[in-house]
Amino acid sequence: MTSEEIKELNAARESLVKRRREMARQISEAPLPSIEMAEELTKILVAVEALDRALNEAGHPYMSQGVVDQLRADS
Repeated sequence: MTSEEIKELNAARESLVKRRREMARQISEAPLPSIEMAEELTKILVAVEALDRALNEAGHPYMSQGVVDQLRADS
C-alpha cells in the first residue's frame, strides 16, 4: 500500500469518527432516538473498524495525532 493510500485511509477514518461523534450527540439529545439513527451509528462503527483492520494489515495502525506527539516527546 502506498503512502498516499495510507493517508486516504486515515482521512476516511477521521471523517467517519467525526460523523460518529455527531451521531452520538444527536442520539443523546433525542428524547426518543430512532432505530434508523442507531442503525446509521452501527454502520459508521463497522466502517471505522474495517478501516482500522485495513491499516493494521498494511502495517500502519491508526494512531491519533496526540499519540504520535506523545511518542515523539518520549523519544
